[in-house]
Amino acid sequence: MAQTGFHGQKFKELLRLQDMPSSLTTRSLRGGEIAATETRDDNPTPGLCGEVIPEDAYIVSLKLRDYPDCEYWERGKCVGKPNIRAGTTYLYDMKYNPRFVIEKPFHSLHFYVPAVALNGIAEQSGIRRLGQLDCQFGTGFRDEVVHHIGTALLVGLRRPSEANQLFIDHMMLALTAHVAQAYGGLRNAEAVGGGLAPWQAKRACERLASDLSGKFTLQEIAAELDLSVSHFSRAFRTSVGLPPHQWLLRQRISAAKQLMSVRELPLAEIAISTGFANQSHFTRVFSAAVGVSPAVWRREMLGVSEGDT
Repeated sequence: MAQTGFHGQKFKELLRLQDMPSSLTTRSLRGGEIAATETRDDNPTPGLCGEVIPEDAYIVSLKLRDYPDCEYWERGKCVGKPNIRAGTTYLYDMKYNPRFVIEKPFHSLHFYVPAVALNGIAEQSGIRRLGQLDCQFGTGFRDEVVHHIGTALLVGLRRPSEANQLFIDHMMLALTAHVAQAYGGLRNAEAVGGGLAPWQAKRACERLASDLSGKFTLQEIAAELDLSVSHFSRAFRTSVGLPPHQWLLRQRISAAKQLMSVRELPLAEIAISTGFANQSHFTRVFSAAVGVSPAVWRREMLGVSEGDT
């Protein structure tokens, strides 16, 4: 199937990267692809980067490394040389064919956000569509929301086998909504309130719990309830008290605890059975959630000494 969004191979070609960059993708409310791609090159090929095929979409770029005097081009000509600082966010309008002169090592996390995804968010707020985003070429923002979401997704980008699709969907939806509100004129829009009907909450929880690996997407579950992704995500949290990916994480931890009551079951087998990529992944997540490692928790629960396990 042909790639539809701007990520992976397209960034490799644009920046002339030696290796394929890691990307995470999800689907927007209207089916458009949203993607996050980490790009890094400590020994880049110098020169003006490749061209972007103009489209009605934006790149939200979180810079992870300083890049002084970055020669920035739009529509075939240089328009500025901003001093890029790590931790700042830049917005690029893909209709203007944004390009860069590469002459120093770089490291960034780029979010590809098509206008169709932003307009889906606008519709949920009672607005037909958004206007132009406030990109302001050459101006970086210290955007703590983008920084937080980017930092959270970097873990999944670097350990793709451990990336939970529900978590990816939730983070991408949050990023799109934030961009629409902060840079697209939805600053004063009020979110639609209200939770799920009891039968909807029950069905959603059953659907999530039926596959602890989290392979189901928010879009699939929302579609079963005849709801938009943003409405479902918001209503689920209102009704259940947690976002879907966090609720599922609790179920995985609970299931793992039950299995650990059987002394003969190896932790590696329990990890796979409860939806974790491997024992190392299970140990990291369990320790962060519970405060002790699975091995320590099991010893304390079974009341045995370390030498008996």
